[in-house]
Amino acid sequence: MMKAYIERYHAPDKVVYLCEVMKQQLAETYGVMVYQEDVIKVCHYFAGLDLADADVLRKAMSGKYRSKLAFDELVSKFFASARKEGHSEELITEVWRQISSFAGYSFSKAHSASFAVESYQSLYLKTYYPMEFMVAVLNNYGGFYSRWVYVNELQKTGAHVHLPCVNHSDEVVNIQGEDAYIGFIGVQGLEEKNIKIIPAERRTNGPYLDLEDFVKRSNISLEQAIILIRLGCLRFTGKDRKTLLWDVHNYLGFKQKKVNAAELFKLSYKTYQLPELIDSELENAYTELELLGYPLNYKMFDFLKTSYRGDVMAADLHKYLGKTIRMVGNYVCEKTVHTIKNTKMWFGTFLDADGEFFDTTHFPNNTPMYPFKGKGCYLILGKVVEDFGFQSIEVLKFAKLDIQMNPVAID
Repeated sequence: MMKAYIERYHAPDKVVYLCEVMKQQLAETYGVMVYQEDVIKVCHYFAGLDLADADVLRKAMSGKYRSKLAFDELVSKFFASARKEGHSEELITEVWRQISSFAGYSFSKAHSASFAVESYQSLYLKTYYPMEFMVAVLNNYGGFYSRWVYVNELQKTGAHVHLPCVNHSDEVVNIQGEDAYIGFIGVQGLEEKNIKIIPAERRTNGPYLDLEDFVKRSNISLEQAIILIRLGCLRFTGKDRKTLLWDVHNYLGFKQKKVNAAELFKLSYKTYQLPELIDSELENAYTELELLGYPLNYKMFDFLKTSYRGDVMAADLHKYLGKTIRMVGNYVCEKTVHTIKNTKMWFGTFLDADGEFFDTTHFPNNTPMYPFKGKGCYLILGKVVEDFGFQSIEVLKFAKLDIQMNPVAID
């Protein structure tokens, strides 16, 4: 019914109504039942049911009527009443098919209108305040996609997105001009008390001066400090992560003082001459993947063993309609549906190496098994098709690409 509505919306002059009653009651929606009120109107004006029975039937089809016997009686009453109105058996059956296929998924018109208002408000904010909007979405912690997808969208607005920093980050994502800092809430394993204490102490007594100053003022434990250092949250010191890990063990690698234990004099710690420590970008990316759930400064494509990024990018799909192409996509999500023959097919959503979305369709004859093998990048061979001006890929072959091993795991 959704597809039928879209088709009729684009060609209203070609709409063929089932009968004159349906045209009178559903002209606003091109003969398609869109709202719960439409079900009531059709039951009342087409079948001749009184409004009370029409509303009970509408509720029953939404799963709010538990008596199957009473429901079956209402269905029989619908058919009997519609026959009395002079409608043919074929017409009654088709109208009932449309009602039964739709009623369980419908909203009231008021509910739908409120969603429409919110959608337009969101679109306005996303258009004219894109950075602030995406920061708000991230801080809302409730979206359809995984968190990294919204971070990618924030980067596409022109924002410079930074890893958490003890001297810039708050509990949640904040934005300072064109600089956005990931909040501490998103760090895996960081305790709630530290999520609050670190920015609160900075706001009260000023920025942290160095690692030692941070350790003393935040009263952080060794384990918690290691998490922050591994993620680069103390990069303001100018030292690389591995050097800071050595230093923090020097400060905290012994029994800690009691909380609020004041020092009469500033005590100095021994310093050691360290050998050159290699700070690998790939290793840091794996750390971000572990502690944030996604790499911020390292695309998923950069994990691949191959440098191949596909023959075609999403922005150019319109140039290849009807042609078979190869693409490489970073998995975002998929939807499983059942066909008329009770076989499974899938719709996939991916990002290309430029960070642009594209969709795939996986028909049962080309994908006899579940095609997706978790997060990562996939090599996609398929035909470019178009529906209402939107291009997608009908997949012929599909395979997940190998990635480089974490240097730490290799060692």
